[in-house]
Amino acid sequence: MSRLSWKLLAVSAAAVLGSAQSSALPDAIKQLSRYLTVPLPIKPAAVADVWQPAVGASWQIVLLGAVDLQGPEDITPDVDIYDLDLFDNDQETFAMLQAAGKKVICYFSAGSWEDWRDDKDDFNDEDLGKELDGWPDERWLDLTSTNVRNIMTRRIQVAADKGCDAIDPDNVDGYNNDNGLGLTHQDSIDFVKFLSREVQARGMSIGLKNAGEIIGSVLGDVHFSVNEQCVQYQECETFAAFTDAGKPVFHIEYPEGAPDVSDEDLARICSSRGDAAGSGEFSKVIKLMDVDGWVKYCDGNEYTTPQ
Repeated sequence: MSRLSWKLLAVSAAAVLGSAQSSALPDAIKQLSRYLTVPLPIKPAAVADVWQPAVGASWQIVLLGAVDLQGPEDITPDVDIYDLDLFDNDQETFAMLQAAGKKVICYFSAGSWEDWRDDKDDFNDEDLGKELDGWPDERWLDLTSTNVRNIMTRRIQVAADKGCDAIDPDNVDGYNNDNGLGLTHQDSIDFVKFLSREVQARGMSIGLKNAGEIIGSVLGDVHFSVNEQCVQYQECETFAAFTDAGKPVFHIEYPEGAPDVSDEDLARICSSRGDAAGSGEFSKVIKLMDVDGWVKYCDGNEYTTPQ
């Protein structure tokens, strides 16, 4: 029984016994006894089950515009999961993939302002930091801003309304960049936990994009990793914390010269030793930096998803 329940019981007892004459005490006690039934604990509302992708699941990621699927025969490559831009693709595309047995991860940038998005004017000037290095049309966002979080909540609702199975929120690692906002590791941890709550409340799962330094603080809040270039930066062992926990790492490398990938580069990326130490269970794809429909896998096969 809670502290409040005991307090109410004490007040009730005092009222009943205080008003009773000594001759009526047995009746007063009988009246009091109805307060002494200990209630059964209330079962909390069930949390919606969310999809947990499997370690080693095959995937494709296309972020440069929409994919063009006129029918199931256009779905190529035949992989388990598609990671696609939330806004560029319509609900019918997601539904077609799901009807073919695929899961759909919906991408949006949670930590940067992009000057081509329909909701770009919803951000306040004080929400925006410096430009992202190499991406002049994007600026870092203040992850602690209530306005930014409200916008991201609306984006998450769009993903739920479109039927996404999961979200891939990009650019949550502003602390690791010259962001102009003084963002810290803790800001990113708090932000990822906020996103996770909002996403799971709507029945979807969520990934962590890069941000290796905060894995230990958010591993229990996310369902997979989307990692870029851990072979190039020799940091795959950091992200192996996911596969050790039974959660997949969807891993991308952008080798110089792609789509012409040398045998040497393919072997280096697809190894589990040397620069790729720790990546033996990762789901690896080789992509162009613009992340269009072209993809190459470690078995040497190449595909182009229609766009």
